[in-house]
Amino acid sequence: VFKDEAEVSAFQARMQITGETLDGKRLELQAAAMDELRKAIGDAKAQGVSISPRDVDSARRSYDETVGLWKSRVDPALTHWVGKGKLTQADADRISALSPFEQVPEVLKLEEKGIFFAKDLSKSIIYSVAPPGTSQHLSLLALDVREHENEKVRAVLAKHKWYQTVVSDLPHFTYLGAEEAELPSLGLKKVSSGGRIFWVPDI
Repeated sequence: VFKDEAEVSAFQARMQITGETLDGKRLELQAAAMDELRKAIGDAKAQGVSISPRDVDSARRSYDETVGLWKSRVDPALTHWVGKGKLTQADADRISALSPFEQVPEVLKLEEKGIFFAKDLSKSIIYSVAPPGTSQHLSLLALDVREHENEKVRAVLAKHKWYQTVVSDLPHFTYLGAEEAELPSLGLKKVSSGGRIFWVPDI
């Protein structure tokens, strides 16, 4: 878990990074991940389908970008729960004043009590936003894919070691760099949900 922008920048500076412009969007990934993505795009094209990024932030992200996404959930939720009398203004102010890294355990403790921070305020914040410092986009090993609904696209990506890894984030694929048969030995388990296969930590 990265604590701040300095740690993310230092990590990314050590990586061998490759850039590519796809569908008018500039992407940067670790070189091995980009190499397999290019192969997957070629395979997909041969099958009459395409693989493209969902948006401009579909690959590499900075720590500050992930903080922005986190705050887009936390700040409105704090205001909402104060208004509902579930939190005092003093508690909300205290949480707001914490660093994003320090906010994570506070938010998760509140969610254990049914005070949720997802956009619709009905479930955990981690259904749609990774806690700051944990996103695989920071490691340059993640891509949000526009055509994620297409079963052929998912199969081609899996063939090239790109897998779905977050059950609640359907466009999100992670380059794991291993064949599917190897994944259980790396501490991952296969989960089926909605007709899709996800590889998640076996904990």
